[in-house]
Amino acid sequence: MTYRAQLDRLHAAGTYRQRHPVTSAQGPEITYRGKVVVNLSSNNYLGLAHHPKVIEAAKTMLSSAGLGAGAARLICGNHEVFETLEARLATFKGTESALLFGSGYTANLGLLQALAEDGTVYCDRLNHASLIDGARLSGASLRTYPHRDNNQLNRRLRRTEGPVLVATDGVFSMDGDLAPLRELADLCTRHSATLLVDDAHGTGVLADDGSGSVHLAGLNSTQVPVQMGTLGKALGGYGAFVAGSADLIDYLVNRARSFIFTTALPPAIAAGALAALEIVMSDEGQQRREALQSNRTYLANGLKALGWNVPDCNTPILPLLVGDTTQAAALSERLLESGILAAAVRPPTVPEGTSRLRVTVMCDHTHAHLDKALAAIDKPPRPSGG
Repeated sequence: MTYRAQLDRLHAAGTYRQRHPVTSAQGPEITYRGKVVVNLSSNNYLGLAHHPKVIEAAKTMLSSAGLGAGAARLICGNHEVFETLEARLATFKGTESALLFGSGYTANLGLLQALAEDGTVYCDRLNHASLIDGARLSGASLRTYPHRDNNQLNRRLRRTEGPVLVATDGVFSMDGDLAPLRELADLCTRHSATLLVDDAHGTGVLADDGSGSVHLAGLNSTQVPVQMGTLGKALGGYGAFVAGSADLIDYLVNRARSFIFTTALPPAIAAGALAALEIVMSDEGQQRREALQSNRTYLANGLKALGWNVPDCNTPILPLLVGDTTQAAALSERLLESGILAAAVRPPTVPEGTSRLRVTVMCDHTHAHLDKALAAIDKPPRPSGG
């Protein structure tokens, strides 16, 4: 089959994807396809991607260190800012150590490849693709369990022999709901399994200090020995990290192929992330989290009043379930015409029949932004054939 024939199939299924130009910084409003729109699709939850202190820190490092790191960190690319950032991330996450990766995707690939190998990996069925792909590429036996179903997982763990790794999102990126981490930690302790939490969407946002879903659940680094977080969402930059014991991090330095065989992050990116982390850990960070939560509540209440079934999870992600792929894409386009960017998420990103708009809020949205969105979104579409 030719590429064109396959592309035609995607068009027919309503799952064809395109890139559209953005010509502004990521903020509550952006210039998208040449038009200024209210941005309800960004993961820049705390508004740090355009924070003056973050930008200045990156500029300062850029002027001294240049653009690229020049090599992998095990060759000559290990700029001192990486180790400074890793130490602060470990403090933030309450672990002994941390290790930077180029992205959340490569972090999870490296983690699963290094930690799973000949064992068994259990993944929540709605985990991020990087966890699923990492388990597949690791050579481990990959088994999924129904979303947030600890009873099913418990029954399956009873029948599993050998090393076991349980991997879960802390915040599920398409639904905005939380993993039942306390129960998962108890299960892993009972069955001598290792728990890995991908906290990409919880880092910076959840718990009183912003340290994420693990601390929100009242857990520590003994109960959750492997945490992954990203620098590209609430921290406003790019890259990712793994936090855990000193031995875990040393092992990843020696065994995680996606760390060993790739050029290090640009030092300016790490400097910007360090500045963002300091803000997250400060009083200003607390104020930004409070503003984010206030905006989330305001928008969620407005959506519920319109008839949308919005989960009560207190995360910045509000899925508007449409179901039909074509309807979801059409609703997204109609909102764009009204000046609202709310991306349609379709299979294979989500299961068939669950296409939705993935709406996200930021701390620096105003009520005027959110009111404009609510006026445009209107009531949920009626189910096909209803």
